[in-house]
Amino acid sequence: MSLFAMGFLLVILQPSAGQFPRACANTQSLLRKECCPLWDGDGSPCGERSNRGACQAILLSQAPLGPQFPFSGVDDREDWPSVFYNRTCKCKGNFMGFSCGECKFGFSGLNCTERRLRTRRNIFQLTNSEKDKFLAYLNLAKNTPSQDYVIATGTYTQMNNGSNPMFRNINVYDLFVWMHYYASRDTLLGGSNVWRDIDFAHEAPGFLPWHRVFLLLWESEIQKITGDENFTIPYWDWRDAEDCVVCTDEYMGGRHPTNPNLLSPASFFSSWQVICTQSEEYNSQQSLCNATSEGPLLRNPGNNDKSRTPRLPSSAEVEFCLSLTQYESGSMDKMANYSFRNTLEGFADPHTAISNISQSGLHNALHIYMNGSMSQVQGSANDPIFILHHAFVDSIFEQWLRRHRPMLEVYPAANAPIGHNRENYMVPFIPLYRNGEFFIPSRELGYDYEYLQEPALDSFQEFLIPYLEQARQIWPWLVGAAVIGGIVTAILSGLVLACKKKRAGTSPEIQPLLTESEDYNNISYQSHF
Repeated sequence: MSLFAMGFLLVILQPSAGQFPRACANTQSLLRKECCPLWDGDGSPCGERSNRGACQAILLSQAPLGPQFPFSGVDDREDWPSVFYNRTCKCKGNFMGFSCGECKFGFSGLNCTERRLRTRRNIFQLTNSEKDKFLAYLNLAKNTPSQDYVIATGTYTQMNNGSNPMFRNINVYDLFVWMHYYASRDTLLGGSNVWRDIDFAHEAPGFLPWHRVFLLLWESEIQKITGDENFTIPYWDWRDAEDCVVCTDEYMGGRHPTNPNLLSPASFFSSWQVICTQSEEYNSQQSLCNATSEGPLLRNPGNNDKSRTPRLPSSAEVEFCLSLTQYESGSMDKMANYSFRNTLEGFADPHTAISNISQSGLHNALHIYMNGSMSQVQGSANDPIFILHHAFVDSIFEQWLRRHRPMLEVYPAANAPIGHNRENYMVPFIPLYRNGEFFIPSRELGYDYEYLQEPALDSFQEFLIPYLEQARQIWPWLVGAAVIGGIVTAILSGLVLACKKKRAGTSPEIQPLLTESEDYNNISYQSHF
């Protein structure tokens, strides 16, 4: 706790990552549908004066969507973020952020030209001081107001199409809880009607890229509010675990001695209040979660429905999932078979890859196993175990990317559920990120996992990698061309030899055997090469 107190004394509030930039949460910005804040560095919109970016119209994907969402124009998240803003900052080079005031993931320095590679580590391999610092940072985030972002407490219609802004302040940790809720909430159709079969962060191809961005932003925010540029999210490797080994007071909070649904009073997580967990109440009121406290954090690991999730995932199940060659398949939702994404997410059996929504495997299994706040999709990020869990899920995604080396075209460009096509912007992030932009190896985004690290490459090898990868992709065509070329060369060689023999038979001045032998060796060498 002393470290936590020090954190409050040392904290310097800086720009954060989330949904609505405070600078754009006003009547003027909403009515103009423009979110292009001034960059503090030069006082110009998007840092345009310093050539960091420019205020531009957003370019929405026109690719068709899947049939899962039969409506149009009823949800603020459709064609994100066009309902609220149709002009935002388009940053140049390695600059990023809602005002182009930050660096892209994996870059740092005054002009964002310095490459950085940070390593995420197993939480049980942290030293006691590193582990205590992580816990203190979590508590600091829970008690630090976000300086640059606010949350929406009403829909665009409820805001009278922008003339009556409805926003609220929120702390840094709960900002991310709210974003996870907002991406997965039901669609309000008016009256008591809702549409539940919609999710911009789950049950479709964007599940893994969306959570990858979510963790990167969360990690970046902790680095900013603490000033610890080297901070990385730890992960919990839950393969073959017999119980919740992180559920102790030393780590993420043990069990309450008298109420198994609560956390031990010895853990400061026991004082945390959850938000955005009462979806039925929001639906009945046709309202959004406004981040009001809704009670203590709940968790009762292992006392879940065993018929749905009998145990935590195994190493063999993870390895089977990694062996799947298709990232996505079929309907590209929770009914997809032989889909790596659907199997890792947990809607397909981790032994057969056949969809089985009556069971919960891999990612879903851990959520269900926790039997509390983690077990409800919209409010699951309230439990800090969420971060450890999704960091490990992201590491499995990373293993798959490295093993199969897919081209970007493997990620579906069209006909995925709403919000999940390759070029769709992720809900509800501003600045804007497309799904396909994060279908790439983690090293390109500035981080790695300790248990996946490979020997460092020298600069010449790093230079060659892109060209070797291109050659690998077209290798079958090269082989085919070589075979055809060999056949053509052999035919031409035969014709040449035949012609020479014919000419040799009519010219006694030429030594046929010597000439034929020399030509044969020369032709054979070229053909073989």
